[in-house]
Amino acid sequence: MTVAQRRLNNGSQNPLIANLQKQLSNLIAPLVALAILLTLWQLLSMTGITKLPGPLSIFTVPRTRELLFYPFFDRGGLDKGLFWQTLASLQRVAIGYTAAAAVGIGMGILVGTNPLMDKALDPIFQFLRMVAPLAWVPIALAALQKNEPAALFVIFVTSVWPILINTAVGVKQIPQDYNNVAKVLQLSKQEYFFNILIPSALPYIFTGLRIAIGLAWLAIIAAEIVMSGIVGIGFFIWDAYQNNYVSEIILALLYIGSVGLLLDKGIAWLQTQIVPEDPK
Repeated sequence: MTVAQRRLNNGSQNPLIANLQKQLSNLIAPLVALAILLTLWQLLSMTGITKLPGPLSIFTVPRTRELLFYPFFDRGGLDKGLFWQTLASLQRVAIGYTAAAAVGIGMGILVGTNPLMDKALDPIFQFLRMVAPLAWVPIALAALQKNEPAALFVIFVTSVWPILINTAVGVKQIPQDYNNVAKVLQLSKQEYFFNILIPSALPYIFTGLRIAIGLAWLAIIAAEIVMSGIVGIGFFIWDAYQNNYVSEIILALLYIGSVGLLLDKGIAWLQTQIVPEDPK
């Protein structure tokens, strides 16, 4: 084998190159499907079959084009670019989601380790998690009287349940052999918590966290649409609708989908960094 052939073989076996090739191949199909969908949408709009502007309207409408290429403007009050609108929504999500994670994981561990509390509280949790985010908005506004804390509460109460329930399930699924080993070794409660309970329940906890981040992002959009007078991408969509700026709504939807995807992938990446891989 020549030196050139050896180098070629080594390059083809490079994990980084192989991973990039795999990622590119995985992207081709969704990109083609997206291109076909957008083309059909544009054609339907151009032929007048639908009154909804086509995706090209975000480039052809001057006001929307400004929002697309200059999302950082701030003229004071609610007149801000999409960067600031999205950032305001993300800040609310960060606060509400963090509170939900803390309460959900803590309560999930408590319920998962206490059969009596599990029997008493599980029906209540299952009932409350079925309430839609928008149903909490009037209750939050009536109780808190202000939009900002009400929005945070809606995020919290929407995203806490999947974290809590998945954590409780993860704690219950700890293999009995692990518990037997803990008894034999006479592990303290602290040692059991950090060496057995948390590592065993982590996959379930992250499943709950990943579901919850999507729900939190959906909840803040819905809450901001209903609430008035607060900076956020949800209110931006409602304001654009009121003024019949449909192309701006389309652009905002691109922001919402992109940010939601990044949040989901961010939690998934964090899981790969923290949760050990299954040796199987």
